[in-house]
Amino acid sequence: MKGVLLVNLGSPESPENQDVKNYLDQFLMDGRVIDLPKWFRTFLVKGIILNTRPKKSAEAYKKIWWKEGSPLIVLSKKLMNKVQKKVSVPIALAMRYGNPSIKNGLELLNKQGVKQVLVVPLYPQFAMATTETILVLAEKLRAKFFPHMEFTSLPSFYNHPDYIRVLGNSIQEALQGKNWEHLLFSYHGVPERHIIKSDITKSHCKMDGKCCFSESPAHKYCYRHQCEITSVKVAEYLELKEGTYSTTFQSRVSILGSWLKPYTDKTVSSFAKTGIKELAITTPAFVSDCLETLEEIGMEAAEDFEEKGGNKLHVIPCINDRDDWVQVLSRWIDEWALTSVET
Repeated sequence: MKGVLLVNLGSPESPENQDVKNYLDQFLMDGRVIDLPKWFRTFLVKGIILNTRPKKSAEAYKKIWWKEGSPLIVLSKKLMNKVQKKVSVPIALAMRYGNPSIKNGLELLNKQGVKQVLVVPLYPQFAMATTETILVLAEKLRAKFFPHMEFTSLPSFYNHPDYIRVLGNSIQEALQGKNWEHLLFSYHGVPERHIIKSDITKSHCKMDGKCCFSESPAHKYCYRHQCEITSVKVAEYLELKEGTYSTTFQSRVSILGSWLKPYTDKTVSSFAKTGIKELAITTPAFVSDCLETLEEIGMEAAEDFEEKGGNKLHVIPCINDRDDWVQVLSRWIDEWALTSVET
C-alpha cells in the first residue's frame, strides 16, 4: 500500500520562551543547518545563542501567533486536509523540527498498512538545510524503525510549470489594483559555503551569480540556481519587464559567515532611499506563511521600508492552501500513486 508524508519546517509548541528555546535547540543543532564541527556547534548554540536569542524570538512569535496556534502548523494542516480529500492514498503531516515529528508521521502511515511512502518536502528549492535534512532524517528513521518501508521523494519543483503558474497567479491576484513599482523575490538565505558543499561537480559554482545560468549537473542541488530560475520563470509567466523585479535573500545570521547576497533587508532599505514608493515582495522559498514571512517581512521589512521613505510594502502571501496549489499537489501525488515519481 502507498502513502504520503508531507514535511514542513516546524514550529515551537507555543510562543513562550521555553518552548521557543527547545525548538531553536533542535533546529540549530542540526548539522545541516549549522554545518560546523559538533563541539563548536554545541558551544555556539548552547553556550551563546540559546542564552540570548529565545527571548527575542519568542517576542516575534507572539506577534504572529494565531488563536488556532502556529500559522505554519495551522496552514500545513489545512493543506494536508484539503489534499487528502482529493487523493487516493493516505497522507500524514510531519515537521522536521518540533511536532508532529517525522517519526510520528511514519507511525501513522504504518498503522494504516503503508509500505511505500512518497516523502514530500514542502520546499520548492533544494537546500541542505531544508530538503536534504528532511530526507536524511527520514531515511535514518526508516532504517531503524520501519525497515519494511520503501521511500521515494518528490523532486524539487522550483521550475515545474504547474508550480510556476500557481505562484504567478498568487502574485498577480495579490497585486491586482495596486500601483507597485518593483517586485522583490525574497528567498531564505543560507551560508555561501552551503552552495559550495552542494556542488556535485566540485568546480561549477563560482558564487558570481553567472554560473547559475550556465548548464551544469550541479544545478540539481544548487539552491541559488533554483531560486534564480524560480524568479526568472515567474517573471516570464507574468510578462514582467527586465529591471522591474529582482532576487534577494533574507534571514541571515552573520555569526555563521558570509551568506547569499544581495540581502533582502538592505535591498528594501535601498529601494526606499532611492525613491521607490510602492514595493511588492514575495517569498517563494516558503510554501506556508511563517515567522520569516509574517514577522520578518510583513512587519520588520514593511516598517523599515516606510521609515526610509517608502509608502507601502505589498507583502504577497505564500501559496499556503490555495485551491490551485491543492489541485497541483494532489495530481502529483495521484500520478505517483498510480505509477511512480522519478527521483
